[in-house]
Amino acid sequence: MALPPIQFDRASGALEGANLWERTAALALATGSKISSHFSHRGYNGCANLLRKTLPERNIAIKLNSDATFEFPYGDGYWSKLLNRSYSYEDELELLFRDSASVDYTLLDCGANFGYWSVLVSSAPFGSHRAIAIEPSSQNFAKLKNNAEINGHRFELMKCAIGAARGTARLSGTKHEALSITGNAGGSGEDVPVIALDNLLDDGKISPGGKYLIKLDVEGVEVEAIKGGTRLLQGDSVLLCEEHGNDPRHTVSRFILEQTPLKLIVYDPRSNRLETVTELSILDRIKVSSHVGYNVFGTASAFWQNRINALNANATRRMQ
Repeated sequence: MALPPIQFDRASGALEGANLWERTAALALATGSKISSHFSHRGYNGCANLLRKTLPERNIAIKLNSDATFEFPYGDGYWSKLLNRSYSYEDELELLFRDSASVDYTLLDCGANFGYWSVLVSSAPFGSHRAIAIEPSSQNFAKLKNNAEINGHRFELMKCAIGAARGTARLSGTKHEALSITGNAGGSGEDVPVIALDNLLDDGKISPGGKYLIKLDVEGVEVEAIKGGTRLLQGDSVLLCEEHGNDPRHTVSRFILEQTPLKLIVYDPRSNRLETVTELSILDRIKVSSHVGYNVFGTASAFWQNRINALNANATRRMQ
């Protein structure tokens, strides 16, 4: 019989249901995150995954806020950084989601993994928004489904990959946070259905006049996914996608800037603002770590551009 999950409250720091070794491991995981945060958490995932092998197989349920619980295997290298209460996961996205709490939008969580953003955005402090969590991996989907269940089934699930058009692809990889359909079609992995973003309109999953924040975490298929969302991206949508630190050509940003009508926006830690980018060289300065991803935004929507401008104005006032 599976052990019940360990409980951890990020607000209070309370850890419940853990034995002595599991409590010691929690301290090590949190301390490791604090130390490795000074060099962009390089090496953290590998060390955490080694530690995980010494732990009993069970989940940890992290209370992200008063209305959001996120569960994953205890000791998981990617998500255990959440045990460090000072750690912020993709804080530029959280900034936009928090600021948009009062906006009537739907989150399209593409490459949802275990559903972190769907859990958070559908929670009351973030505005209880509709979210559609889209994840192709069978293993990840089981954990995503569990997170939907423990949060009252309040967000929708779709088991498929996002690409340029409908079809089937081979999903492969060794890390749950880095599975991709870009590899060898005949290699190891699993066959998964693929849909385009615009198919969500075709199939009546979403309506043409809605407002959308589209989190696109699709591991190397970003350009294909953008190509498949031409109609959706003409409306009140913002694309939130990853620009990888090890890509000196800034492929995703270059495509958005040069091949689409979208404005390219990137968070600049120097100014603490979301800056509209007209010259890709700014990314040479921002992308300081080759092993991490940097989120860039793309939008053709005057509504969302105005929201982002207001967000910047508020950030400037807070700094003064």
